[in-house]
Amino acid sequence: MNPIDQLFARLKAERKKAFIPFITAGDPDLDATVKLIREAARRGASLIEIGFPYSDPIADGSVIQASYTRALSRGVTIDAIFGAMRALTLTPNPSPGGRGEQVPLVAMVSYSLVHHRGPERFVADAKAAGFSGAIVPDLPVDEADDMARIAAKHDFKLILLVTPTTPRERASKIAQLSTGFLYCVSVVGITGERSQLPPDLLEQLRWLRTQTTLPMCVGFGISTPEHVQTLRDAADGVIVGSALVRKLEAKKPIDQIVTDVGDLVQQLSHALHD
Repeated sequence: MNPIDQLFARLKAERKKAFIPFITAGDPDLDATVKLIREAARRGASLIEIGFPYSDPIADGSVIQASYTRALSRGVTIDAIFGAMRALTLTPNPSPGGRGEQVPLVAMVSYSLVHHRGPERFVADAKAAGFSGAIVPDLPVDEADDMARIAAKHDFKLILLVTPTTPRERASKIAQLSTGFLYCVSVVGITGERSQLPPDLLEQLRWLRTQTTLPMCVGFGISTPEHVQTLRDAADGVIVGSALVRKLEAKKPIDQIVTDVGDLVQQLSHALHD
């Protein structure tokens, strides 16, 4: 069974929800990324989303765009990311909740990068590096059948996004094609911290429940314990990116940044269950 399916089956049995932090690969460098992944796993992450830097991100706000730019300026490549994750997978971590099958890795990657490499090769290389699936935000559902077929052949999850403006007929098709979990975008627009979540989000999630048996995880704009608490009864998981990535901007030693990121991961993951 794919580790993502194993995770959500276990969480459902335990009546728990998934906390999913987003970490940019290569910002400030890949050694730091490995430290951040280990710390996030140790401090309460259920699954970790790894952003593949891209020069023309589609849905990312200024914080993640800047993080991608920093990583690209230091020469991070797909092969280097895969190499770092492969080494991470093979490195024992005896800490409770440490990196292992119970903390799957998922790539957040533009389809432009997948297409350039070739979908078959990308999926095979990603799985060999320890990824259990990929979120592909710019892959239209009308053009996703080939990628879905390749992913299924490799037992690799293809996670698609539904936004507040997605027409319901199209949203239903996305929900049926997605695997692993359905990524529910909470707000109209790009990623980034928000002061509050849209009032109609919970209604959207209730409707989506009628369209799929997949776990539903909500991302974009989530940054506070209050946001997490609002969603914990309606969603199966929450995804937090910009609030964590912003901490990489600090002019601090990397070990302090890692601790600061871990503190926020712990605070937000606890809000799911307290």
